[in-house]
Amino acid sequence: MSESAIEDVVDASNALYAAGLSDMVWGHASVRDADGRGVWMKAAGWGFEEIDPNRVVLVTPEGEVLSGEGPRHIEYPIHTEITAARPDVGAVVHTHAPALSAFASLDAPLLPISHDAVPFASPQIPRFSGPGSLIATRELGAALARDLGQARGILLPKHGAVTVGSDIGAAVMNAVLLERACRTALSAIAAGGPQVWSDDEETAFKRNQIRNDAGLNAGWRYLVRKAGRENPRD
Repeated sequence: MSESAIEDVVDASNALYAAGLSDMVWGHASVRDADGRGVWMKAAGWGFEEIDPNRVVLVTPEGEVLSGEGPRHIEYPIHTEITAARPDVGAVVHTHAPALSAFASLDAPLLPISHDAVPFASPQIPRFSGPGSLIATRELGAALARDLGQARGILLPKHGAVTVGSDIGAAVMNAVLLERACRTALSAIAAGGPQVWSDDEETAFKRNQIRNDAGLNAGWRYLVRKAGRENPRD
């Protein structure tokens, strides 16, 4: 099982780079360890596009690296505390795309003015109530998990965003869609503010019609292919 988790982290890292969500060596994706030891995530010091199986580490909730070479990310508690609080979550993504921080700074809801925003409206995506500094302690990680609740993602004002999914494909696609939704919202706001968007009923319908599991998987497989990983895992 460790081999499949490692490949998932490699696929996720390369897919996030292909989608334009890289931030030099920062940002990270993780997969829950099947044996309950913690999470598999990329080692610190490397960009998304540089990740291969040798640059994936297994990190415990206490921050100990049990397997793999290289240091762990300081913000590992994002991943370990969310997976501890959410048994339904199999993977977590944290990114710093500029549109995420820009939109998170606004006192405005993320309206479903595009397909991309549908997973994050009705109910509205939460914003982290804690500090904009690194999530470097288990206490902050637990606070983040509480604010996330049962949502697919959470905006971190002054910082970025975190998304989750039942598997790595869903977590990555939620990150990609959230960044696109925030960019679209910023464009609409700059043009004078949105005038038309889906109501709650249409949003729910579109979530089932367009942003369903099959649709997310198709987008995930495309990004992995785009990254040069020819055989994305189902």
